Amino acid sequence: MPVWLAAGAANGSEITLHVQPGASKSGLAGLHGDALKLRISARAVEGAANAAVAEFLADWLDVPRRDVKLLRGEKSRRKTLWAPRTPTEIVHLSAGL
Repeated sequence: MPVWLAAGAANGSEITLHVQPGASKSGLAGLHGDALKLRISARAVEGAANAAVAEFLADWLDVPRRDVKLLRGEKSRRKTLWAPRTPTEIVHLSAGL
């Protein structure tokens, strides 16, 4: 299992991200230490980047946005989010990284 992914509560997963807000376009950008790097086009102003991160993950994992939860890192580039997918499912989705 990748270092940025851990089994979470309620049969979900915890995903550790290093977020780069204000990028020219949003997308996954490989690894940053022990975190998955995510470039996000939204600025880190009034929670816009956090909302965009959750929206990106929901789209990537094909789950409803309301099901993706920010667990840690509200005001940090390093964030941990919970999603209702098993680690095995997420590993299959991330195979091209």
